[in-house]
Amino acid sequence: MGKNKIIKDAIALFVITLVSGLCLGFVYNITKDPIALAEEQAKQESYQTVFPEAASFQNNGDIDTALASWTADGAEVTEVLEAVDSAGTVLGYVVSVTATEGYGGDISLSLGVAQDGTITGLEVLSMSETAGLGAKCTAQEFKSQFAGIQKDQVVMNEDFDQISSATVTSSAIEKGVNGALGFVSEIR
Repeated sequence: MGKNKIIKDAIALFVITLVSGLCLGFVYNITKDPIALAEEQAKQESYQTVFPEAASFQNNGDIDTALASWTADGAEVTEVLEAVDSAGTVLGYVVSVTATEGYGGDISLSLGVAQDGTITGLEVLSMSETAGLGAKCTAQEFKSQFAGIQKDQVVMNEDFDQISSATVTSSAIEKGVNGALGFVSEIR
């Protein structure tokens, strides 16, 4: 009698698991395209925010080839597009970079860099930093400090003010920005 109950329970669990898995797969297939579209739209909006003078952003195979072998301390450059005007002239670059040493994990950034190396803007795409501390990296007051800097590397508390009580977050962003600037200086 006990053996039959175990078999019935096992079959019931199997059926529940199978139906749940099929439902999850169905929901995933329905939502994956809209989620990818929303993420791409958010990225394009951030590109326009960090490089407002650009009419569009284009891929360049030579940049992709150089990116494949690029490494930086505490930063992973994930995408670089050319920022071009309406005539097709390259004005600079938009760089997606992940700062890998944030307090709460990775911090994804978008950085605009003009042809002469001037930072045109910084946008935080995603982060998991502590609310009220490291999360202040998303505040316009913090991000706006980077626009107009023309250097090969930024230095915390010299080029931009660190976030009070969030040295790890500020240092991670410094490494992310420097990784992006380093890559752009290689391809300019």
